[in-house]
Amino acid sequence: METTYRVLCPIDFSDSSRGALRYANTTVEHVGGRLTLLVVNDPLLHEASHLVAGLSRLVEDTTREMQRFVKQTLGVQARGDIEFEVASGKPAPEILRVSHERRIELIVMASHGSSGFRKLFFGSTTERVLRETTVPTLVTSGTDAGPVDFDELRRGVRRILVPVDLTAATPHQVAIARHISQSLSVPLLLAHVLEPVRPLSSHPVLPTVETERRYRAESELDRLTSDIPDGVSPESLIVYGEPAEEIAKVAEDRAIGLVVMGLHSSPVLGPRMGSVTYRVLCLAHRLVLALPPETESAHQAPAVDAGVRVAPVSG
Repeated sequence: METTYRVLCPIDFSDSSRGALRYANTTVEHVGGRLTLLVVNDPLLHEASHLVAGLSRLVEDTTREMQRFVKQTLGVQARGDIEFEVASGKPAPEILRVSHERRIELIVMASHGSSGFRKLFFGSTTERVLRETTVPTLVTSGTDAGPVDFDELRRGVRRILVPVDLTAATPHQVAIARHISQSLSVPLLLAHVLEPVRPLSSHPVLPTVETERRYRAESELDRLTSDIPDGVSPESLIVYGEPAEEIAKVAEDRAIGLVVMGLHSSPVLGPRMGSVTYRVLCLAHRLVLALPPETESAHQAPAVDAGVRVAPVSG
């Protein structure tokens, strides 16, 4: 039975995907896993190649271009056993298909838009993958050149932020973040955002409700941090405001390099990206490890010593 940790990195030959490739390669080097690179060609190019030179020519040309891209990006760090996958179709469905067929355990991809106004947001392909993935996905900033080795990755992460909503999913997400914190030897910060209560009119019991909410949150955070073994240096924080804005602010103020967030779960639709995760990706400009809900197949912690999984803060 194969136990090799498998990482998938979709690329489009952009500078953004160079950064994602460096993160994927560094992770695989550290854990001794296997890296698969994926390029998804436009269906029109696929059809044109079929008419002119045959499909095998397109696959061969794309593979050579991928090999050249790897050599230019990684240099002496380039692995000799990278697998190259060439597909044709819409990028997100093909990424999800390959992830399923190859039994991928981590997807590493860049967050970048195409041009103009979309540069303010992460790319539509990344968005679609996060909405449907059942695999942990490390999203890299479009401006992040990526680490050349594991030590540089660790220095870049500095500290891990885990926004928690204190639901049943929180212990699993904290456990993943703890594993990564131990592997990187970096501090761990658990943050809970208390959203403001907006009553239609003033109510005399409101101050009591706010006090009770904070007390319960503090008690649960104390319990979570006390369960973390020595050597992780856990810290907890409670802030007030809109979740995504506060998470981005904490990430900036505390020099966070990695945010670990969870994806919402639905019995019918499976993991879905909520508005908080979306906004954090738009605002934080940091590594984000997005974790789908725990499933029976999720028996192994992601070996992303460069990323963190986060629980959704409501939204």
